[in-house]
Amino acid sequence: MLDKNQTAPEFSSPNQNNEMITLSQFKGQKNVVLYFYPKDDTPGCTIEANEFTKLASQFAAADSVVIGVSKDSCASHQAFIDKFGLKVDLLADTSGQVCEDYGVWQEKEKNGEKKMGIVRSTFIINKAGMLEAALYGVSPDGHAQAMLEAVQAL
Repeated sequence: MLDKNQTAPEFSSPNQNNEMITLSQFKGQKNVVLYFYPKDDTPGCTIEANEFTKLASQFAAADSVVIGVSKDSCASHQAFIDKFGLKVDLLADTSGQVCEDYGVWQEKEKNGEKKMGIVRSTFIINKAGMLEAALYGVSPDGHAQAMLEAVQAL
């Protein structure tokens, strides 16, 4: 698992429009709030995406971009964005490489059954490409506001 003050792993993955997004394209220009979530259009993931969307202009004012990541397809991400009017880029990590690099692909237990899945996690990456925060197992309620306050303090 990653920790604060480490160099953030580079990523390259298509967004909802099938455009490649990389961490390096933001270096020196924007802070990146990279959040990982289990699945499009599920209750917790919808809460989180909607809260980040409500604060999108405030993140932009803090020189920060918010990017969500799951293993869903580009088409699934676009449908999720269209359904809720989301204002965040969603990366389709269909290979699972970005999830592996950030340590969010972990064994989870639900109803006594263990299986691999994405642990809801968020990383704040500063303009120099260093991790300011590496938060694993976050709760969706109020999380976007906490992340906004963290980037505003950078």
